Amino acid sequence: MEEGPYKCVRDGNGTVNRVIRMGTRKSQLARIQTDYVAEKLKTLYPDVHLEIVAMSTIGDKILDTALSKIGEKSLFTKELENALERNEVDLVVHSLKDLPTTLPNGFTIGAVLQRESPHDAVVLHPKNSGLTLDTLPDGSVIGTSSLRRAAQLKKRFPHLEFKDIRGNLNTRLKKLDEKEDYAAIILAAAGLKRMGWEARVSQVLGPEDCMYAVGQGALAVEVRARDCDILEMVSTLHHSETVLRCIAERAFLRRLEGGCSVPVAVNTEVKDSVLSLTGAVYSLDGADSLKEAMETNVDPGNKLESAADMQHVGVTAHNVPQCAQVAAEKLGVDLADLLLSKGAMEILTTARKLNDAR
Repeated sequence: MEEGPYKCVRDGNGTVNRVIRMGTRKSQLARIQTDYVAEKLKTLYPDVHLEIVAMSTIGDKILDTALSKIGEKSLFTKELENALERNEVDLVVHSLKDLPTTLPNGFTIGAVLQRESPHDAVVLHPKNSGLTLDTLPDGSVIGTSSLRRAAQLKKRFPHLEFKDIRGNLNTRLKKLDEKEDYAAIILAAAGLKRMGWEARVSQVLGPEDCMYAVGQGALAVEVRARDCDILEMVSTLHHSETVLRCIAERAFLRRLEGGCSVPVAVNTEVKDSVLSLTGAVYSLDGADSLKEAMETNVDPGNKLESAADMQHVGVTAHNVPQCAQVAAEKLGVDLADLLLSKGAMEILTTARKLNDAR
């Protein structure tokens, strides 16, 4: 039966229960991530019926062009958000790093789940088993679709060459294993773990080798901001520390007007109520870069919380102290302003132009 824009079902006892429709991309990893969120919601709300609606996005369909060349900010989110706008789904599960720092009007991130490892990982061609990026032969080709990874690793490992590789995780691993085009590929450690492929990880890259992408390793649940009941339901999934780290990272990126077409990297940590953020911008070859770090106190203390329904860089988190969220957002903005005062915009503008010309 249907009631208004919401879909309902009648169970065996005649009880009418609402159906929550969850939008997701069709890839295996996206489905695993959505199933993970669904399991958490089902545990918290056993009477709710969940339906998963899978669809393809622009980023899934265009596989012969580097992500940074397509020129679309919502590569992996637009079709999902269109379905959300048309009430065809009630929430959408994303990898947070795919979500632009400015969301369409009427949408908000209602949950940021506890972060898996945000770091990048090296997956070697089977013939290179036992080697590392340091010990691979000169001229070895490394596959990555990320300007951020390539810029940092070119500088750190000048004896290696870097080449675009596209496709979902399954496709990229197949390209690596079945051909001789790549000595290794760089992937997010979180995705490999969620797929159960941790055994393929030869090396995890720490921040000294390669800082990570904004939001990497975290899952986000996007909802219509007006749907207070859905927002309240998913907000129980928020992980406070991850929320604060990702607000700082997203504020940093938004202030820099960055995206997948420019190399921007971060590293965050919360320790003893202190949130630290390291941020950097790079030229495409990694030769020119700016890197700075800042920290702020995110201990709410005894401060009274505002009742205002506030978003911070697209995130609505009522159950995380507002003053801590404000401090996290300010940290990201302040660090970006510091880099901008030292010439970050010139580096990013040049990187954009060179990328467009490639």
